[in-house]
Amino acid sequence: MERWLEWIVELQSLAQAGLTYGRDRFDLERYQRIRDITAEMLACQAELPVEKVRDLFCSEVGYQTPKLDTRAAVFREGNILLVRESDGRWALPGGWVDVNVTVAENAVKEVWEEAGLTVTADRLLAVLDWGKRNPAPHRPYGICKVFFQCGYVGGSFRPNSETTESGWFPEDDLPELAEEKTTAEQVRMCFAACRDENWKVLFD
Repeated sequence: MERWLEWIVELQSLAQAGLTYGRDRFDLERYQRIRDITAEMLACQAELPVEKVRDLFCSEVGYQTPKLDTRAAVFREGNILLVRESDGRWALPGGWVDVNVTVAENAVKEVWEEAGLTVTADRLLAVLDWGKRNPAPHRPYGICKVFFQCGYVGGSFRPNSETTESGWFPEDDLPELAEEKTTAEQVRMCFAACRDENWKVLFD
C-alpha cells in the first residue's frame, strides 16, 4: 500500500473511532469533517466522484477493522483447483466472509458457488495481510486473507455469475492469475502445505 493511502486510511479510521466513542458535539463535528476530508483526498487521488468514494469508504459504523477474505485450496490427483474470473484470469475460489457464516463455512460456500464442488474445510493454512502480499489497485481498507486446505467430496462446475469455468492445475503449470486475489506464491504455499503433514500456520 502506498504511503499516501496509508495516511488516508489511518485518518479515516481515527475519525470513525472518534465518531463512535466521542460525546462532545463539537468534537463529533470535527471528526466528521476529518472523515469527509479523507473521502475528498481519496477521490482526488483515484479520480473518482467524491460521493462514490464516500459511499464506499465512509459508510461503516463502529470501530473500523479489516475485511475478511477466504481462499480454498482443493487438491485432486496432485493438482489444485482454480476458477476463472470474468476477465479471463484465474484464482483460488473464495471471497468476502458473509456475516452469518464462519470463516471455514465461507470457504466451503465459496467453492460451491464458484466451482460447483462440495468440499470440507480440513486445515487452516495461513492468515495473511492482503496489503503486504497481493499487488492490486488501491483499497481504502485492510484485508485479512484466510487460506484453508479443503477436502474434495464431489460435484462439477455449474454456470454462475462470478466465474466462467474451473480447472485443475499442477504447481509448475499455472495459468495467468488474478494477483489481487491469488498470487503464484500463495498457490505454491498451498502445495507446500499439502505435502507437509506438520505444516505450521503462516501469519502476518
